[in-house]
Amino acid sequence: MRIEDEFSEIAKNLKASEIRELLKLTQQPDIISFAGGLPNPESFPVDTIKKIIDSLLETEGARILQYGSTEGVNSFRDALSEMMRNKYGVSVTKDNILVTAGSQQALYLLAKIFINPGDKVIIEAPTYIGILTAFQSYKPEYKEIEMDDDGMRTDLLEETLRSMRKEGDKPKMIYTIPTFQNPAGVTMSLDRRKHLIELSEDYDVLIVEDDPYGELRYSGEPLPLLKSLDRNHNVIYLGTFSKILSPGFRMAHLIAHEEIIHKAVLAKQGIDLCTNTVGQFVAREYISRGYLENHIPKIIELYKRKRDLMLDMLEDHFPDGVKWTKPDGGMFLWVTLPDGMDAEKMFHRAIQHKVAYVIGSAFFPRRNHKNTMRLNFTYPTDEQIKVGVVRLSKVIREELP
Repeated sequence: MRIEDEFSEIAKNLKASEIRELLKLTQQPDIISFAGGLPNPESFPVDTIKKIIDSLLETEGARILQYGSTEGVNSFRDALSEMMRNKYGVSVTKDNILVTAGSQQALYLLAKIFINPGDKVIIEAPTYIGILTAFQSYKPEYKEIEMDDDGMRTDLLEETLRSMRKEGDKPKMIYTIPTFQNPAGVTMSLDRRKHLIELSEDYDVLIVEDDPYGELRYSGEPLPLLKSLDRNHNVIYLGTFSKILSPGFRMAHLIAHEEIIHKAVLAKQGIDLCTNTVGQFVAREYISRGYLENHIPKIIELYKRKRDLMLDMLEDHFPDGVKWTKPDGGMFLWVTLPDGMDAEKMFHRAIQHKVAYVIGSAFFPRRNHKNTMRLNFTYPTDEQIKVGVVRLSKVIREELP
């Protein structure tokens, strides 16, 4: 029997995550990696988590170790709805919330309940590679919208939507990371947020707002969530605790109209029945006891220092003609090399020089824009940032046309 002949069409379309494959090349202990998207372990509230778990085992041990409902632990969803109302001005109840095993599962569920082969999905260019991975089996057609320092260019989005309407076509959804975008690090301006909501209403199209980094602001003024500007249930919001508690809990939440939640729950029942219960109780206490608000400033202090250090090093060492974004928060910045350079070909030279990054073409469905790369500044040590940028600048100089 040829096993490969027995796979389903969906399985045959599965491809390895490019970033995951690249990371295998960076595992040598002497390589300084700017490639991962990892929170820094120094940001993990280990003592707080231990205190919460000890308390929960003593008072609710049987409950936290039992199966939970697919929707999520009710008291955790109540805590989330209260946080969304009080902190972000988003009026929701627990019936609008599905707890998921990370935002990646939420993206997969959205693909499962919304996307048919050939459906149009509008994305930023570049976009988060996770959506390309989550949606790949369902074979959508991507419409890419260029970005600048103020995020997605909604004027180009409007042109795309107008053109599609003339052709009798309609996108299934618009996917965006409006705040500290991954991979570019840029943030959508308030005017563009309002324009995006208007376009969503005028063209009757859903928006998926992915917000993994919103709490990690180091400079600039906070901006409202798209979900807080939404009056017609057009915005599906994805939030996560991976960057502000621990990625190991795989704790995220999908907030949407009740009909969407209902379909997503049915899809999730066939995947894992429920998200891990222990993590939900821990996250509930992390919110309700005030630990979350007390800990976020500590994460910001750590990451702001690292962002500033990397920006200073790039300014001092990168050659003329290389450009990069200057993010107000998040975990990444985006580097654009001079025309004609190929970051994918240069990657192996970088590995020889013991430094790594993620090639920018991985963030485009058609793998264009070869002269780009993403750098992470949250995970490496300060010394690794200093040494790694010097190594990378040497590689770039050697490759300059």
